[in-house]
Amino acid sequence: MGDKDVVSKEILQHIARDISKHILHIEVKEDMELIRNEFTRVESRESDLLYKNGDEIVHIEIQNDNHKQMHLRMHRYLSDILFEHETSTIKQYLLYIGKAKCNMKNTIKIKNLDYNYAIIDMRDLPCESFLYSDDPSALVLAMLCDFEGKDKQMVVNTILKRLRELNDDRTYRNYLKMVNIYSTNRGLEDEVKKGAKMLTVDIKKTPFYQIGAKNATFDNAILMMEKLNHSMDEIVKVLNIKKEELLEYMKEKKEEG
Repeated sequence: MGDKDVVSKEILQHIARDISKHILHIEVKEDMELIRNEFTRVESRESDLLYKNGDEIVHIEIQNDNHKQMHLRMHRYLSDILFEHETSTIKQYLLYIGKAKCNMKNTIKIKNLDYNYAIIDMRDLPCESFLYSDDPSALVLAMLCDFEGKDKQMVVNTILKRLRELNDDRTYRNYLKMVNIYSTNRGLEDEVKKGAKMLTVDIKKTPFYQIGAKNATFDNAILMMEKLNHSMDEIVKVLNIKKEELLEYMKEKKEEG
């Protein structure tokens, strides 16, 4: 799933919840918690997502290419998980987001061993069902869907625009982090950068943004006068604002309370 070392636990928990809810249809409990997921034997390995959900342990791997021994790797993960959670019910899922047809095995049937895990091929999930959702977490997951021949930049722009419309600045930035994480799995890093940049430019052109930016400048001017004892004439010159507009803003703020 890319470089998880730089991804916060909060973001990973969001990703686990969103994939579970919208793709795996798991009812995630309020007290679900991520589990430390680095396993060491001869080599160090780290599973993509591992969390405790009530009495269950849910393990999710995201794979963007076929691995001929994926069934063996998943069984090794299961064995490692069992060392720490032997009495729990363990559910394992592989989320395949590659371009080539998925041909990985999901079973091991040999003497004294009958093992299987679930493979979900994102190409089987219609992009539209995520792309036009009003749920931001579903929109983010649209990054993993098959774009069905649609222009990649157009789809990414649609996702980012819808996320921006549905969220405040802070929440949008959090979802943008998740979009960036998924983009590395799909090779869409450039499209996300371009889309985010274009969206920022468009927002800055809107009257609402311009009013907000101007008000923030006026607030800074008032703060500089009150805390730093600068004169109004000095402030308007430094900040390149009109004295009349600043006076009007100060009057409005005073009337508001």
